[in-house]
Amino acid sequence: MHYRIEAADLNAHLYGVTLTIAQPAANQRVSLPVWIAGSYMVREFAKQITRISARQGQRAVAVQQLDKATWAMDCETNTPLTLHYQVHAHDNSVRTAWLDAQRGFFNGTSLCLQVDGQADIAHQLELVANGFNAHHTQPWQVATGLTPLKIDRHGFGTYEAPNYDALVDCPVEMGTFWSGNFKARGIEHRFVVAGATPAFDGERLLRDAQKICETAIAFWHGSKRAQIPHKNYVFMLNAVADGYGGLEHSNSTALICNRADLPRLGDAKQPEGYNTLLGLICHEYFHTWNVKRLRPAEFARYDYTQENYTELLWFFEGFTSYYDDLLLRRAGLLDDVQYLKRLNKTINQVLQTPGREVHSVAQASFEAWTKYYRPDANSPNLTVSYYTKGSLVALCLDLTLRQHGVKNHTVSLDDVMRALWVRCKAGPMHEADVLAVLKELTGRSWAAEFKAWVHGTRDLPLAKLLAAHGVAVHHDPAQLAQRLGLRVSEDTGVHIKTVLSDSAAHRAGFAPGDEWLGVEVAAKPPSAWRLKKLDDLTLYAGTAKKVTALVSRDRKLLRLTLALPDAKPHSSCRLAIDNAKLVSHWLTL
Repeated sequence: MHYRIEAADLNAHLYGVTLTIAQPAANQRVSLPVWIAGSYMVREFAKQITRISARQGQRAVAVQQLDKATWAMDCETNTPLTLHYQVHAHDNSVRTAWLDAQRGFFNGTSLCLQVDGQADIAHQLELVANGFNAHHTQPWQVATGLTPLKIDRHGFGTYEAPNYDALVDCPVEMGTFWSGNFKARGIEHRFVVAGATPAFDGERLLRDAQKICETAIAFWHGSKRAQIPHKNYVFMLNAVADGYGGLEHSNSTALICNRADLPRLGDAKQPEGYNTLLGLICHEYFHTWNVKRLRPAEFARYDYTQENYTELLWFFEGFTSYYDDLLLRRAGLLDDVQYLKRLNKTINQVLQTPGREVHSVAQASFEAWTKYYRPDANSPNLTVSYYTKGSLVALCLDLTLRQHGVKNHTVSLDDVMRALWVRCKAGPMHEADVLAVLKELTGRSWAAEFKAWVHGTRDLPLAKLLAAHGVAVHHDPAQLAQRLGLRVSEDTGVHIKTVLSDSAAHRAGFAPGDEWLGVEVAAKPPSAWRLKKLDDLTLYAGTAKKVTALVSRDRKLLRLTLALPDAKPHSSCRLAIDNAKLVSHWLTL
């Protein structure tokens, strides 16, 4: 299987792809994935394919489209079949493909048709330099986790993957990017950054990334270098004006961040967002073990034609979210106060989401395809994030394990993760495997905790567990928006984005899309006021317990009676160190 990738038209954002099938089947079928592993949403990549044609030697072969992403060719079986097509690439995300005169990037799921019946044979990918370098005096470079067969010094040429899954698990970055290297436990790591400014401190990024990688490798393998599952690794970071995210792969990751968050030369104090970027790097690198190897049993083999359901994203994304900040702390890139500040933010995000009371984190995992990845104004009332609540489930397990221990030996979630890696042979995992490992390590069943924390909707016992490890939890009055039950934007007035369930705003009749224009206050004398921002309400309402909200909805003016609630003491919390020794023991050991 051979894919030849070239630039058909940089300005039109078109890749040209030539797929050669050495031994086609009669009526050979090919298809393009509808989703990419790690991002649980049907994205319909095939909509970007155009001008598909096929030949065998000099003979044109008819191509019939069977459905939205599948084609069939009426071909002979004894002659190689060649397909030509183009792919429009103008999605500047980590999930799809991009091409312009400055940069190229793609995932194989966006460009490489899967050949029915031949997914398990070797696949080759050839990158042709000429079209990409047509308008440049400085040659483009290539970065990818694919195994090179024959490439030039810039990285263009032919790469190989053992099968289709491995091929599409290695994104490709092309352009005049910044590039640097480091070794972590003897493993070669490459870091490339597209879109950086002259102020970018690449050496700082390499030093910090090296600490993250060494800490993660030590977490999983200790000093046993021979057990490390990847022989090399590539970080591909696209720095843009406004963006954030990442997508994990077996020996690489694609990242996107605000370029203002990159470390800067000569600055002792780095940008506020730099620690967030380091957390993203740690999160995606931890996935090298937790989801790319150790993975839900339902993902033992991906079906790219439809949704692949699992209830375990709370573990694979949530536990990874727990460890991304924790490993930053262990690597010395956060201190205890900084770590607790980030944990505090996660706790408040969950507490301020009514959906946590109606949707378990296991259900949220299963319905990620529709509820997490296709959010709307009502999503906070319907579901909870398996990232944030999943990380708090991990926290509760870790703190509970550490609190009790077994026979004078402290057990932690670290032991559970490493035992699962061995038990599941770095492969498919069931929830039953987690329960079995917990029982093996502690001598008791954890079914009750899983029923309550994973499959239930009651709040987690965070305050009690944190207190036992030196962290005091203080409950503060909620901000005005949370007290009212609103999420708003205030760019040009007060616009309602979300109305939270069973809130004052809900009972008053507010709806997403409303513009809150002003309030009438029945004081002596009565008064009416224009709202510019939400906090104006407390200024104009004074001591009133009730106001009339003036709302524009579909250009109709409405008067809504709003009862102003007292401050809720338990909808926002603040963490504080009560015993520094206990906190340090938890966060560093």
